[in-house]
Amino acid sequence: MHEMSLVEEVLQIIEDAARKENFSKVIAVWLEIGQLSSVEPQAMAFCFDAVTRHTIAAGARLEIIQTPGVGWCVACAKTLPLTELFSACPDCGSYHIDVTDGTAMRIKELEVA
Repeated sequence: MHEMSLVEEVLQIIEDAARKENFSKVIAVWLEIGQLSSVEPQAMAFCFDAVTRHTIAAGARLEIIQTPGVGWCVACAKTLPLTELFSACPDCGSYHIDVTDGTAMRIKELEVA
C-alpha cells in the first residue's frame, strides 16, 4: 500500500511547515488527488488517521478533492477528459494523447491553530 508512504510524506511536509510558520495544531488538511494518479482516496483517509495519531495532525479532518484527468490529443488537437490512462481519443480514435492534468497529488490547504 503506497498510500501509507504518501501520507508519511504529507505529514513530513506539515511538520516542516509547522516549524517554519510556528503553528502547533492542524485542524484540517485539503488534499488534491488526481483521478489518474493511482492513489486511492479511501486508502489515503485510512492511512491518514493511522499515521497522524500522536502527531501535530492528530484528529485533523482530511478533505480529499479529486481532480479530473485531462489530455491533449496530438492527432486532432483537442483537449479531452480522461478517466483512465492510455485510452483512445473519442473524436478521432488516436492513442497519441498527452496527459495534461489529473496525475498529481498535492496539499491544497491547511487549517491550523
